[in-house]
Amino acid sequence: MSLRKANLVSGEYYHIYNRGNGKNKIFLDEEDYDRFIKLLYISNSKNAFNFRDSIVRNKINAFDFERGELLVDILSWVLMPNHFHLIIISPRSDLGEEDFRNITKFMRKVCTSYSMYFNKKYKRTGSLFETKFKSKNINSEKYFNYLFSYIHLNPVKLIQKDWKEKGILNKKEALIFLNNYKYSSFLDFFNKEYKRREGLVVSKNLLPEYIYKIHTKELFELISPRSDLGEI
Repeated sequence: MSLRKANLVSGEYYHIYNRGNGKNKIFLDEEDYDRFIKLLYISNSKNAFNFRDSIVRNKINAFDFERGELLVDILSWVLMPNHFHLIIISPRSDLGEEDFRNITKFMRKVCTSYSMYFNKKYKRTGSLFETKFKSKNINSEKYFNYLFSYIHLNPVKLIQKDWKEKGILNKKEALIFLNNYKYSSFLDFFNKEYKRREGLVVSKNLLPEYIYKIHTKELFELISPRSDLGEI
């Protein structure tokens, strides 16, 4: 992955996202989703790793991998059939020397490792992702709340394609669907009774308590067709 034109700054919140080349699917079965989630965890480390050597051959669960110092803090995530979204904080400077571009290093590790896995599994060649990952600075609390809800509501489009334009028509059905959708951090924030190892991906301790209260109570209101925050 080449250097980015816009540097990413330490201590700032970023919306990171990308999609499949040609809008093609990047997750075809449960194993694919599972591999990417595990890569979100084990790639978030200054330590080098090889999935086959570090995880498979050592016969350990990916969530038992000794990560050491983290590259970034992940605050929320979602995987969709042909794209993904993350909210990330870089705890170190993403300016200057190679050793300090933590978000770029993290995303390179995740996407390179996943692309190699996917291409080998499905006997394909070429770029899996459309471009370099995209990033947007989250520069206000209002925008953060919008994105946090947007990311967790994103899977609703699998049962109602126009939910963002028209609003969620059946909130009860949407909540049931989200509580059964394993490929996001929704369960780790909104279902306190549901404990899973995938919850280790997120740095929940960095979010103030009011975030849980606001989003649990007002999840559907924080993002609506009337929002003035524009396109994601």
